[in-house]
Amino acid sequence: MMTDLLIILGLLVVAAFFWQLRQMAEQSRRFVETECSKQKVQLLSVAMVSARPCFGGHTGIGWKARFQFEFSTDGMNQFRAHISMLGNRVTQIEWPIFPEPEWHQAPLASGSIGGGCGSRGGCNSGRCR
Repeated sequence: MMTDLLIILGLLVVAAFFWQLRQMAEQSRRFVETECSKQKVQLLSVAMVSARPCFGGHTGIGWKARFQFEFSTDGMNQFRAHISMLGNRVTQIEWPIFPEPEWHQAPLASGSIGGGCGSRGGCNSGRCR
């Protein structure tokens, strides 16, 4: 009777840890999708590289996991980046150096940085200095 209870308890603990790893994988995918859209690159895949139990801190018992994602800037080249997570929190993202998009693909610039009326002597507005 006692061994059955311990086996059931052990299975519940394993299932809970598996469930937490799946939640971390889903959250990392959502985070990577938003980061790739900010960087204007195409997301190809996300995979877990490593996961290990972590004890202490404010979360108690949890997982420390590292995910790798692949992306492309032009549809031909492929780059790899990494995300580190502690529980459900992203602690670090490591992007490789990758080429910027072509000028005709870049978003339109707005503002007056580097010239125009925002710089000294850039335009004659009739104001005294």
